[in-house]
Amino acid sequence: QVQLVESGGGSVQPGGSLRLSCVASGSRFRVYPMAWYRQAPGKQREWVATATSGGTTNYADSVKGRFTISRGNAQNTVYLQMNSLKPEDTALYYCNTVQEGVAYWGQGTQVTVSS
Repeated sequence: QVQLVESGGGSVQPGGSLRLSCVASGSRFRVYPMAWYRQAPGKQREWVATATSGGTTNYADSVKGRFTISRGNAQNTVYLQMNSLKPEDTALYYCNTVQEGVAYWGQGTQVTVSS
């Protein structure tokens, strides 16, 4: 039973920082890639960042240089450090993993960037 639970969202002013966390259970997550996605109202869900079990990271152009994805030492957690936040970063952020062809999602955590 794969479970993903996000936390760390909130409201912050432009230029501020937040750290999102995702705790995973139910499988050996260290052997699977994990990712963050986000979805703003009225927009499609977009990919934000991915971290593989081998340590490779990739980022969407819109967040490159500002966001950092990382995995805990047990590899069943994934974090998203978000710096220099902009209003356009406002969205519901989801943790994601694909295991044996099946996609799993958390419930999402809201990030709001406004003055």
